Amino acid sequence: MIPASTQHAPDRRIAAGHVALSAVQVGFGLFPVFGVIAFQPGGFSPLGVGTWRIAVGAAVLAFLAVLRYGRAMLPARRDIAALVACAMLGVAVNQGLFLVGLSRSTPMNAGLVMSLIPVFTFTIAAAVGQERFSGMRALGVVVALGGTAPLLLTDGLNGLGAYGLGNLLMVANGLSYSFYLVLSKPLTRRYPALVITAWSYVFAVAALPVFTVGQRFTPDPGMGSAWWSLLYILAIPTVLAYLLNMFALARVRASTVAVYVYSQPIISGLASWVVFGERPTMAMGLATPAIFLGIWLVSRRPPPVHAGIDGFATWRPTTSAPLDPPETAA
Repeated sequence: MIPASTQHAPDRRIAAGHVALSAVQVGFGLFPVFGVIAFQPGGFSPLGVGTWRIAVGAAVLAFLAVLRYGRAMLPARRDIAALVACAMLGVAVNQGLFLVGLSRSTPMNAGLVMSLIPVFTFTIAAAVGQERFSGMRALGVVVALGGTAPLLLTDGLNGLGAYGLGNLLMVANGLSYSFYLVLSKPLTRRYPALVITAWSYVFAVAALPVFTVGQRFTPDPGMGSAWWSLLYILAIPTVLAYLLNMFALARVRASTVAVYVYSQPIISGLASWVVFGERPTMAMGLATPAIFLGIWLVSRRPPPVHAGIDGFATWRPTTSAPLDPPETAA
């Protein structure tokens, strides 16, 4: 007879994965709210926060990677160029665009725009042969990108308006992060995720001279909320949420992780409503259904085709693994 404790062990592992995933989404979903608090007048500049995040992230993640893998974390010479490119696209450019864009927009807008990352990632992956295009998925790309128009043209046809430029910068941030995901995919066959992320942060330190020009790295005296917000950004979305995500991936399916990721815009929106009194706008109301319909169409993986005996394409089940879902774009 199997002991009851042994029977329930797999259930507890899965439950622990779901708890970790929930914590991860809250951690990333609150990032835009804490970012806006850090950027308040007298607080940090956006790239000042980016400088702190890259420097601390490089030190902490490199330490954890060495602690876990030792000399095995050292990359092969042939992979250094790819890791440097990952650092620029996935950390330096990505975080710079996101933080500056967030400072010119709102957390609700940020949550919606970040939802486009799977769409961008699929499009780039299909272009380089990592994913297969289909008519339905192509339609999803068009619908999702069309849904961004209300967010960018917040002043109608007259221009970008109050938040259009910030939203455009965050769209560019999502595109940069998507290139990073596709570029890092081959590296995941040779290195653990923690090692790739650690080296991405370490090599991104080379971009700090650009980040530091004319930036504010400390807030005015008495700005305790800015310091606490920076501490949250460094501790949760930079380190702890990433580690919890790895913990969850070892216990639940990657598709489950992907479903959880789509709760981040809701968390960002609710938190912004509570903290700042932000309310959904007409532009958000128009963009949200289009973006999420597009994401749903893109995420429907079509089975690959092969030539049937009649010369026409016939369907068969797919065996290829999907791109890993992103935790966050920032």
